[in-house]
Amino acid sequence: MRQEVYRNTQFLDLKKFVSRYNPQKVFLVVDKNSYEVSGARLFIEKSFDVSMHVAFSDFNPNPQLSDLKKGISLFKDGKYELILAIGGGSVIDMAKLISVMAHQDQDVKKIAKGSAILNNKKTPLLTIPTTAGTGAEATSFAVLYIDKVKYSVANESISPNYIFLSPEFLMSAPPYLTACTGLDAFCQAIESVWSINSTTESEKYAFEAIDIVWNNLKMAVVDNDKKAKSLMQEAAYLAGKAINITKTTAPHALSYAFTSYYNIPHGHAVALSLPFFFEYNYGVSDIDCNDTQGGDIVRNRIDEILKIMNLNIENVNNKLTLFFDSIGININISTLIKDFNSDIIINNINLERLNNNPRKINKTSLMSFLNNCKY
Repeated sequence: MRQEVYRNTQFLDLKKFVSRYNPQKVFLVVDKNSYEVSGARLFIEKSFDVSMHVAFSDFNPNPQLSDLKKGISLFKDGKYELILAIGGGSVIDMAKLISVMAHQDQDVKKIAKGSAILNNKKTPLLTIPTTAGTGAEATSFAVLYIDKVKYSVANESISPNYIFLSPEFLMSAPPYLTACTGLDAFCQAIESVWSINSTTESEKYAFEAIDIVWNNLKMAVVDNDKKAKSLMQEAAYLAGKAINITKTTAPHALSYAFTSYYNIPHGHAVALSLPFFFEYNYGVSDIDCNDTQGGDIVRNRIDEILKIMNLNIENVNNKLTLFFDSIGININISTLIKDFNSDIIINNINLERLNNNPRKINKTSLMSFLNNCKY
């Protein structure tokens, strides 16, 4: 699906687009807090000369099936012609799901679990990210949790039709949120490069995103620098375009259980295993390689990542840990989580994402990492 992307310099074009719709025909999906704090509410009211009713905001930060059903019910109560999502990844994912699921004849739970087919009918969707990291505005899939299990609902029709990228909505985000969302983009881009589905196009997006994050995330977090945050927003969009082609890999596969069972925010959860998988994947052999192109290709891709960051495989673990520390992210599981149970993570790994990893990984290796995390 072709997307139309508007940036600050194209605001008049965006305004012209939105003016096509009667305010009563716009279904607004937001996070109540960020909608106010980010300045998005005032922006909407002032820029479009309307006061839109916040139609749906009562849902979990990790969207649940029950949340989606509530949203669909509210949507069907009106005759909406456009969905406008303003918020972070959860808000955008919820809006993406409503835009398509509201038009389905099949049960949404069955669709989410892959036992029913999703048709391509949808309501047009405009997304305005208020965080820089998830890349949800660029992808054709959305996360939904059912009984603490993460499902990725994927279909080309799920992609947002229109996107507005503006750093103005990022300036009020607290440092920890900025760090977590930024690390999500960072990990997405890195995983996209070493994914077994990596392509020349996805690598182009991913390498640019890695370079931007590595050189700007600290300024965005520590200094709340507007230019750095604007660049982070571009990095998030690029990383989203990369994983839309390749999907994510092992660090993401482990992360969902850390979020579901230990309430570690997603970007932080993904970062926990990134240093481990840098070294683990670099040690790939043709015997345990998931990539049909072989182990040398995998190592070459990882070397390209390290080159961008001016690192090597010998110092990447230490340098990444220092980088995470500099933005307030602790990746030492033993100090981060009280009463940590590695079996919970092992038993709730997302196998779809794990199978995209370039090197096969067994339970023994994962247990060794989880039980001896001394970074």
